[in-house]
Amino acid sequence: MAETVTERYRKTRPGSWASWQRACRVIPGGITHDSRYLTPFPLYVTRAEGPRKWDVDGHEYVDYFGGHGALFLGHAHPTLVEAISRQVARGTHYGACHDLEVEWAEWIARLVPSAELVRFTMSGTEATHLAIRLARAATGRPKLVKFTGHFHGWADGVSAAVNPPYEIPMSAGIPGAVLADVLVTPHNDIGALERLLGSRDDVGAVILEPSGGQAGSDPIHHGFLKDLRQLATDRKVVLIFDEVITGFRYAPGGAQEYYGITPDLTTLAKIVAGGLPGAAVCGKRELVGRMAFGDDAKWNRTQRVAQNGTYNSNPLSAAAGIAMLSQIADGKHHATANARGAGLRAGIAEVFRTAGVPCQVYGDVSIFHVSLEGPPGGGKPKNPALYHTWRCALILHGVDMSAHHGWVSAVHGEREIEETIAAVRRAVADLQAEGAL
Repeated sequence: MAETVTERYRKTRPGSWASWQRACRVIPGGITHDSRYLTPFPLYVTRAEGPRKWDVDGHEYVDYFGGHGALFLGHAHPTLVEAISRQVARGTHYGACHDLEVEWAEWIARLVPSAELVRFTMSGTEATHLAIRLARAATGRPKLVKFTGHFHGWADGVSAAVNPPYEIPMSAGIPGAVLADVLVTPHNDIGALERLLGSRDDVGAVILEPSGGQAGSDPIHHGFLKDLRQLATDRKVVLIFDEVITGFRYAPGGAQEYYGITPDLTTLAKIVAGGLPGAAVCGKRELVGRMAFGDDAKWNRTQRVAQNGTYNSNPLSAAAGIAMLSQIADGKHHATANARGAGLRAGIAEVFRTAGVPCQVYGDVSIFHVSLEGPPGGGKPKNPALYHTWRCALILHGVDMSAHHGWVSAVHGEREIEETIAAVRRAVADLQAEGAL
């Protein structure tokens, strides 16, 4: 009897197995990010360059994890390596203001339509938390509206209705009192949102991924975004675009430039810091400006929005962010990445069609999503085990990506696209042989 995909994966990745066993002794579950969970064990990587990476066993892969979407110019891009190396020699943390943070903010303000003022954090989760705090402070209203299936980081306040069943929060350990301030509604249904808001006057903000839930796995309609923008304006509710993923990927100015719809506040991470830790909140001056100290001590204590963070706008992340944004500002890299993304989606779709499997590939710009269970729906896959086997099969054939989506960089070439389509063809055959597809 032929070896299964899982058996072959175990047999050919002994180094990853050993590293994972070591990790499990000091790290819960042996992983430091939930999306790196893989059955039977995760892949361990030693180096990466351009669109490729190599594991501890010496296997080479075309990479579509892309630093969880942060590496729009691929791994170890020479311009970023030079900028980071130069800054390391000058210091990684001054504990003081510096010109690099000003230049970094200027680049964001230049590119992102909503960015009148910019404030830095260290992660997308922190940026989302700060944006919601700004909206509540400005409006004096505690309630937040979010949409089913949309992910805004791991903080307690946005952990409702991320994955089905939506009535169960994303994690244990979240107080019900926190979730009581979150109102949930489906996206693409402006009528449902209007009914939810009704005559209530306690909603301060509405937040969403402008691409749709889970990085666009559940796509959003352009018309809904337009209606949402108008409704938020009419109801004087702060509209927050979570552009942690879409920022600088959909266009130099993010999804808001791509769709032509400007929110009141925007959260940014991933690409904004050039692949290093770093994030930002930007938006209208009257909102973000509430963080500035004033002359009135009482106002500073009771009305100003406070935020700290040891590593906010550290020189290293600022240098990487400037290098990244200055490279992609003209949109030429977007044209390249988008073309590669379209070619990859078309090639994978043809593999699925020819094989006669009920799988679908879809997406926008340089992002692709894979559904092995028919037409895409909201939330995570219904059969996680199938996607673990799928990812292992792809790894065996030289491709690494998330179980159901991937990020194409501007340095993926025709060779990488062709190799990936061939790997998908072999992975489909493997799963068919096991009766999984």
